[in-house]
Amino acid sequence: MYAQMVKTDAKRVKRPEEMSEQERAFQARIDRGEKIEPKDWMPEDYRRTLIRQIGQHAHSEIVGQLPEGNWITRAPSLQRKAILLAKVQDEAGHGLYLYSAAETLGISRDELIAMLHSGRMKYSSIFNYPTLTWADIGAVGWLVDGAAIMNQVPLCRASYGPYSRAMVRICKEESFHQRQGFEILLVLSKGSAAQRRMCQDAIDRWWWPSVMMFGPNDEASPHSAQSMQWKIKRFSNDDLRQRFIDVCAEQVKLLGMRLPDRELKWNEERQHYDHGPIDWSEFYNVINGNGPCNKERLAVRVQAHEEGAWVREAALAHVEKKRRRYA
Repeated sequence: MYAQMVKTDAKRVKRPEEMSEQERAFQARIDRGEKIEPKDWMPEDYRRTLIRQIGQHAHSEIVGQLPEGNWITRAPSLQRKAILLAKVQDEAGHGLYLYSAAETLGISRDELIAMLHSGRMKYSSIFNYPTLTWADIGAVGWLVDGAAIMNQVPLCRASYGPYSRAMVRICKEESFHQRQGFEILLVLSKGSAAQRRMCQDAIDRWWWPSVMMFGPNDEASPHSAQSMQWKIKRFSNDDLRQRFIDVCAEQVKLLGMRLPDRELKWNEERQHYDHGPIDWSEFYNVINGNGPCNKERLAVRVQAHEEGAWVREAALAHVEKKRRRYA
């Protein structure tokens, strides 16, 4: 999932005796594994939490096109260009699926976009880092999309029907993105000394930001408990982060590269990899708008929206013309 630090309006998880009769019936449906649909009754806090999460997820898919779109014209071959173009188109489609899911909760796409442009709604911190070399496109695919898949596959079982159904197709396409990223790095890892250095450099720069994608440690995530009770979120930040580290620590061996963590080692007792401390000051710095590309990313997004206004206006005019013709 590309949503981070999603707040709920609930100050704490309610006990059953503190819930209204409607709330208890709603929670019972979720506990039975039933899907909540747009016309069903839902607590206002549940609706607002979903709007924040799905909205931030949609914005991340749209803004996430920018770091990779920067390399479409510079890809090293026609085949690489076509693959990258298809991937960027997929990300645009993911954003549209998610905006549509959010609209079922009673908020318009225009409202969501206005919230992004004004800074009232964020996108994932990972897209505020630059893609400096072709190897970065591989690292984004392997690490960033790999972290996203780790987060998003459980969302296929999220309690809100439109969100979970959108995630099924998104996850299928994201799995392709992750594989193509790893394949880019695999080719570079078998290339010249300069290509291998480029590969390692990209891994070094993208590793820790990717690890931070799962959000703060559990003790610093007070809103997770409520989201997990509602089954909007299925696993804790630390559980998903550990799974991601365990997978990547093995996959990097196939590349003949290393992850930039001197404390990374297998813990036989825990049956997991131990890892070094995470620099959360960097995470919060980027979240608060001070990352390498925050201002650039938002400026480009706003500019694209403004310059595309005539297309939206023309489409609406065409619909109105057809409506009048057949009225």
